[in-house]
Amino acid sequence: MSRTTRDRNPLDKDTHDRSTLGKGSGGPGAVAAQLLGALRTNMRQYGMLIALVLLLGLFQAWSGGDMLLPRNVTNILLQNSYILILAIGMMIVIINGHIDLSVGSLAAFTGAAAAVMMVDHDIPWQLALLASLLIGAVVGAWQGFWIAYVGIPSFIVTLAGMLLFRGATQILLDGKSVAPFPEGFQDLSQGFLPEVGPDTNYHNLTILLGVLVCAVALFQEWRARQQSRAYELQVLPFQMFALKCAAIVAAVLAFTLTLASYRGVPVVLLILGGLLVALGFVMRNAVVGRHIYALGGNRAAAQLSGVKDKRVTLLVFVNMGVLAALAGCVYASRLNAGTPGAGNLFELEAIAAAFIGGASMSGGVGTVLGAVIGGLVLGVLNNGMSLVGISQDWQQVIKGLVLLAAVGFDVWNKRRART
Repeated sequence: MSRTTRDRNPLDKDTHDRSTLGKGSGGPGAVAAQLLGALRTNMRQYGMLIALVLLLGLFQAWSGGDMLLPRNVTNILLQNSYILILAIGMMIVIINGHIDLSVGSLAAFTGAAAAVMMVDHDIPWQLALLASLLIGAVVGAWQGFWIAYVGIPSFIVTLAGMLLFRGATQILLDGKSVAPFPEGFQDLSQGFLPEVGPDTNYHNLTILLGVLVCAVALFQEWRARQQSRAYELQVLPFQMFALKCAAIVAAVLAFTLTLASYRGVPVVLLILGGLLVALGFVMRNAVVGRHIYALGGNRAAAQLSGVKDKRVTLLVFVNMGVLAALAGCVYASRLNAGTPGAGNLFELEAIAAAFIGGASMSGGVGTVLGAVIGGLVLGVLNNGMSLVGISQDWQQVIKGLVLLAAVGFDVWNKRRART
């Protein structure tokens, strides 16, 4: 008598996995065909990651090996940290079906507010940072109110905010830079984890963190695989699953050793990692995250399903305001000054990073990780083109073409999915 799925011997599970995505076909050719099929199915998810790897390889060869030097890798992270923070928030706004043009001006205003509090009023940097984040939350709620409850399009509200907070920054600073900052505040963008343990020619704490990240990543992959099998969903064949895990471990360890051979993990990378984990979890697993996707995908259907669209939209802009304030403080920390010209064109960089990272103009599509990858693509482009001596004017042309190609790829991918 044939056994049902429920009665299948647990020892047969890996055999079942290998046959799930292609029964009766074995050998390297079949595995390669399945890998190509998986890539086609998840082209939006993996396309920019592959592009990032190719860009790194191109500039590594073109620059004579300077691209992946530990010091340069650390500089890429530090130079683009505030854009990555903004890109995470912008991705969520775009998924919800809106746009925010005010983030650059708001970042400048909150950075200036923190500077005035610390330098002119001797407020401890921790309280100044907290107050700046609260200002960002209030501004986000204020803009979210006009968008969600009054019904003014987000483009108009945030365009007004861009002008308003740019002017407010000039007024607050009286057209002058305010500096310097306490050392603790400077560590937001310039600090690194401390050295611990014996001298090993590597940053020991960074190595420990890298191993921990590998363990957590492997556990998450294994748990996701077990959950898919429990619901009798398709899973990757065992060979491909093992190859994927090996690639994750190799990438994390290579990145870890690169950082550990210079000064270790920057403080701002820990902030980015925390945002990536926390907001990624919210968007994947929390109810509010599913509601954000639902509203961006089909607002009318989501409203009929009982989604409280006004409240969700308000929360999205509060989140964006807090992240804009955090980015403003990180940027001010990097400059060690609050300046009237801070945040110029940050909104365009963040929007470009979100679209390059897989966001859709129509909303409802995108991931927090995709925003980070999109921001890194822009950062690697900027850094690599500077290393090989490409002038600023051509850099702008190339970045514009990259953004156009990313959006064109999104349109092509949608049309392909419909056929």
